[in-house]
Amino acid sequence: MIVLLSSVLLISACGSDAKKAADSKAPVVKKEATLATEESKTLYAMGFMLAQPVASFDFSTSESENLGQGFRDGILNKNPKVAAADYQLQVQQLAQERATRGMAKEKQASNEFVAAQAALENAETSESGLVYFELTAGEGAQPAATDRVTVHYHGTLRDGTVFDSSVDRGQPATFGLNQVIPCWTEGVQKIKVGGKSRLICPSDIAYGDRGSPPKIAGGAALVFEVELISIEQS
Repeated sequence: MIVLLSSVLLISACGSDAKKAADSKAPVVKKEATLATEESKTLYAMGFMLAQPVASFDFSTSESENLGQGFRDGILNKNPKVAAADYQLQVQQLAQERATRGMAKEKQASNEFVAAQAALENAETSESGLVYFELTAGEGAQPAATDRVTVHYHGTLRDGTVFDSSVDRGQPATFGLNQVIPCWTEGVQKIKVGGKSRLICPSDIAYGDRGSPPKIAGGAALVFEVELISIEQS
């Protein structure tokens, strides 16, 4: 329930304005939040981040208005219009239904994305569904699944949204190759030291139907550009 209600930090203002419009039956121009100070920007960022776990639930405008009204009443300590405790089961059911629906939608779109990538020139597709592009040929050794590797990587969603990047942090990452998602275990073994490749990872060999909230939705395909810096053999 807390996760679900937290999403309306971003939309709570809209819910209040929409209710006023319905009551008066007169057109109301909804005002965007004024982000003139660092504090207001921080609060907006907090609301946006809290919304991410349920961003894939595809709430309609009217649903967002109900959510916004409930959140605003709660945060302002107003008397609830319904007994929230009596709706815990319904909230859990709604969250599960929306998560399942969102996952199916994302998985279909991701599968189409992976298929389109596999059809591109120079794409190599393995039995697991991994789509592999060599960007820069390496000249060193190739790691085994049991080795530790040091890499630079840049991870994005299918729409290009960055969810993790050692490149952006300016610090290479070191890890056991058998301690990461299957796409990495398989794909990085194809890279020679000094080489760089792009890995297109279907959800089945990434984070699966559960995803890795809040940044990676269930069913999401992932894209990584990986540069292999060194190998520490087991």
